[in-house]
Amino acid sequence: MAQLNLVQAINQGLHQAMQEDKRVVVLGEDVGKNGGVFRVTEGLQKDFGEERVIDTPLAELGILGTSIGLAVYGMKPVCEIQFDGFLGATLDQVICHLGRLRNRTGGRHTIPLVLRSPHGGLIHAPEHHSESPEAYFTHTPGVKVVIPSTPEDAKGLIIAAIRDPDPVVYFEPKQLYRSAKGEVPEKPYETPIGKARLIREGTDVSIISWGAMVPTALKAADRLQEEGTSVEILDLRTLAPLDIQAILASAEKTGRVVIAHEAPNTGSWAAEISSLIHERAMLKLQAPVQRVGSWDIRMPLFRLEKYYIPDADRVVRGVKKALEF
Repeated sequence: MAQLNLVQAINQGLHQAMQEDKRVVVLGEDVGKNGGVFRVTEGLQKDFGEERVIDTPLAELGILGTSIGLAVYGMKPVCEIQFDGFLGATLDQVICHLGRLRNRTGGRHTIPLVLRSPHGGLIHAPEHHSESPEAYFTHTPGVKVVIPSTPEDAKGLIIAAIRDPDPVVYFEPKQLYRSAKGEVPEKPYETPIGKARLIREGTDVSIISWGAMVPTALKAADRLQEEGTSVEILDLRTLAPLDIQAILASAEKTGRVVIAHEAPNTGSWAAEISSLIHERAMLKLQAPVQRVGSWDIRMPLFRLEKYYIPDADRVVRGVKKALEF
């Protein structure tokens, strides 16, 4: 198997999906000739032509609206929103159409569409370019939300998302685009949507995370292991639908849970997971669930972003708070 980074793995998955099905089209700002701002779509226009890899105007609402129309009429669009901070412009289409059309048409129309976007911070980007807006999308019924943390899952999830008959929001952690490397099978394959991955087994505490926070959780677990604490780590991979069985199994096993994520804690997806655990596994818990997230302010500029997004130190502190309860 080849050693790929996250960018290469997603690119390979897109390439193979387009070879497999002529209905798959890619569209977005600068996705063609330039290969996207992070070069995720590099080479696709050269291989598949301008009719299947389309450079669009700078109009996020138009990009998604066009993609929904294409999907209704039998195409399988993969649209890119260049930065996560620009996703706000798409919410009209997401809330009013993307998640509703299957229900509104009594199942006559499905929306086999993938909405791709970079996710998170720590790349020294300007305002509106480093956000963690997953809660907006997980709150929208009818929309699936995935976020990989490894190249292997990145390829498998993009192929699974394209093949899925329903809309999938596919977040790509910016921090990991080139820093995450690993073996990736050459042939096309699917990573199942809705299935979490147990990275490490432990007995004292569970860390639940996703995306770029997974490597941070692993660093924290390594430090805690040296101090004699056995840490279990669960990578959700899919935020909607949640793998509730895996979450509860881990929580009941260790009795202590820390949820590590990049978004502000208030109204976050971590809050939903915490509530779920308290509602369904209360009698198995030995401490309240701890959420280690960012502060309830807007994402600061790059001088302060490392203080805003949790690091291994903050995750360790969250674990120790749970252990000392």
